[in-house]
Amino acid sequence: MQLDGKVAIVTGAASGLGRASCVTLAKAGVRVAAFDRDESRLADLCRELGSAAFGRVVDVADETSVSSGVDAVLEAFQAVHIAVNCAGVADAAKTVSKGQPFPLATWNKVVGINLTGTFNIIRFAALAMTRNQPEGASGERGVIINTASGAASQGQVGQAAYSASKAGVVGLTLPVARDLAEYGIRVVSIAPGLFDTGMVAGMPPKVSQSIVDRMILYPNRMGQPDEFASLVNHIAENAYLNATTISIDAGARMQPR
Repeated sequence: MQLDGKVAIVTGAASGLGRASCVTLAKAGVRVAAFDRDESRLADLCRELGSAAFGRVVDVADETSVSSGVDAVLEAFQAVHIAVNCAGVADAAKTVSKGQPFPLATWNKVVGINLTGTFNIIRFAALAMTRNQPEGASGERGVIINTASGAASQGQVGQAAYSASKAGVVGLTLPVARDLAEYGIRVVSIAPGLFDTGMVAGMPPKVSQSIVDRMILYPNRMGQPDEFASLVNHIAENAYLNATTISIDAGARMQPR
């Protein structure tokens, strides 16, 4: 896909991997519709990107919020060519702890945002993409890029909900790609390892370095959000990437804790 002039929806856009994806795509000439629940940070992002960005408060777990958000993008930019799902939470709890079972509200929140929220964006963005004119020799109309996780197969203690939600993202990649192939829409997921984002920002330096030393092969550091965003950019451009999950983790292998 030629990126200049295209339109992308990015969720979780106000911080971390989503924000980096917005900035990288905008630099490539993409007009970015930034979705997030943090109105203040969204405003900061849109000021930085200027006319290339359109910000909207969207709760990806809510069908009406997503539907109206995509409609607003179509009104502002007249199309959707790229959807990047970065919205996610990592609330943790053990299956049984201190005589109590895993709180169902925590399960529903994590699965609702990470998995149902991802599929909400997929289905409404894909519907908009089907209306695009086919492009290039392969007749491409769009690409959907999801965020899975190394935890999909290497979940740690307390990550039952998070791991299940991310395994669900991996699991939906192939069938959704099969569903959308007839429309010229690709579906690819990225499984990041340990990245320097808000999810780890509160750790003391000694703790985060200990995690790096125990789990990451090489380079011996956490990933940077712009490295994730660079892969998003490449997936969007490379028309032969489809129906797969790509790990970006510096060879990391998660330990139980």
